[in-house]
Formats: sequence, C-alpha cells, structure tokens
Amino acid sequence: MNNLLRTKSLEIVETAPASLHDDLLSQIRDFIVEGHLEPGSRIPERELCEKFDVSRTPLREALKVLASEGLIELLPNRGARVRQFSEQDIRHLFELIAGLDALAGRAACERISDEDIAAIERMHLEMYTHYMRQELTDYFRLNQKIHQAIVDAAANPFLSSNYATANAMVRRLRYSANLLRRDRLSDAMREHEAMVDALRRRNGDELSKLMFDHMRGKCDAVCEYMREQQPSGRGADVSALRGEEN
Repeated sequence: MNNLLRTKSLEIVETAPASLHDDLLSQIRDFIVEGHLEPGSRIPERELCEKFDVSRTPLREALKVLASEGLIELLPNRGARVRQFSEQDIRHLFELIAGLDALAGRAACERISDEDIAAIERMHLEMYTHYMRQELTDYFRLNQKIHQAIVDAAANPFLSSNYATANAMVRRLRYSANLLRRDRLSDAMREHEAMVDALRRRNGDELSKLMFDHMRGKCDAVCEYMREQQPSGRGADVSALRGEEN
C-alpha cells in the first residue's frame, strides 16, 4: 500500500507541472490574442509574472513556445516583443490558410463521422447565440473551434500541423478585425451557415470552395483593420504593397 501511495504521489507530482505549464501558456496566448499588448510592443515580463502569479522561469518557457508559434519574437538579450506583420505577410499567410482550409473541408466530408457533424452543428448554434448577443469574445472562440473541428475531421496530421502554425500567427489579427469590423459578422454568420450545410450533406467540393472564399474574405477584413491601425506617415508603405499585388 505504501508503495502504491508513493507511486501515485509521484505520478501527481510529475503531471502537475505539465498541466500548469499548459494553463499558463494558454492564458498568455489569450492575453496577447485579445489585444492587451500592441503589435511590436515589448513583453513586460515583470508585469506578466505578477498578473499570472508565476516566476520568470515558467514565463520564459511559455514565451519560447509562443515564439515557435510565431506570435511573438525573442530578441537576443532584449527580452521579447509581440510580432508585427506587414500587409504582404498577412496576405501570404492567408493564402496558405485558405488553401489548407479548402483541403480540410474536402477531406473532412470524406472522413467525418455523423457524431462529429452533430457536434459542429451544436457549436454553430452556440456561436449564433453569442453573435446575437454581441458577445464577441465567445463568438470568436466558437468560430475558431469550428474551423479546428473541420481540420481535425480531415484526419491529416501534416495538414493539422501546418494549419496550427499559420493560424497561430494571425489569430490575434483575426480577433482584432472581428472587434473592428462588426458589420462583417453578419456575412461571416451566413458563410458559416452555408459551410455547416455543405458539411451536413458531405459535399466536399462545395465546402472546399466555401471555406477558401471565407478565409479570403477574412484576409481582406484583417488587412483593412491593419490599414486603419497604421500610424500617420506609414500609409505610403501600405499603398506600395497593394500596388505590388495589382
């Protein structure tokens, strides 16, 4: 009995740090995604340690993971800062995400179970409730969960890995654009309704196109948000970027 207790105690001691690390990582990620730190701003380590009641060591470990996701940048001997993207960076990233979403939609229609379709339908209804109540943080959370559920249903680990990397880099901008462009939310809801309907009918070609077009529209909203947030004197740079694309 004593050996069993010691064994179980050891298991608890070994698993607790991993759980605490994941929790801290999620809290810091959400803190940045929700716009509490501006793009290009330094990561205030001391303030974050106080806010999340942790020491510098676990905080810096979490920052390393966020750097690997592309959300922040680590500066040699200068701490870290929130990553800042150009409009061209964003368009390139969304080209990738739109392509991965399209592939996920087609594959999901071939492989998804009836139970998973029902779960996505429930998430969609919950997201609609948050949309009607203008609860935008919860709306965005469900929006992300639906896209992730479709990617998961595609059952392709290489697709999932690349999607997670690309989406992590633009998640903060997608969240901010939702807050600014609230008039776009009604369009997004209609697009999601069509996506869920295509998934229900397992029409892979239709869902693939819907998801591709949906993400391209999201790209335009994010780029519009970025231009509106540009400080004076930098508008010429954005115009130059747009000129390169035409």
